[in-house]
Amino acid sequence: MIDLNHIDELARRLSSLVPPGLRESREELQATFKTALQAGLSKLDLVTREEFEVQRAVLLRTREKLDALEQAVVALENRVSDKNA
Repeated sequence: MIDLNHIDELARRLSSLVPPGLRESREELQATFKTALQAGLSKLDLVTREEFEVQRAVLLRTREKLDALEQAVVALENRVSDKNA
């Protein structure tokens, strides 16, 4: 899930960009920005850092296995071609 502290900080930054005449309702704007950001981000197909790292580790292990299988196939092909020669 998205870190709510980052959303809060972004909402604060956005509300600080509002012209001075509208800053009286700064807290309300900040809450509105926060709600809009959360709604927008929840619609995105995002994964957590932990999920990303797990999938990265799985991919690394899969690549290692694929490399080992490729080497085994090359060795078998060499044996077969040596027997046929």
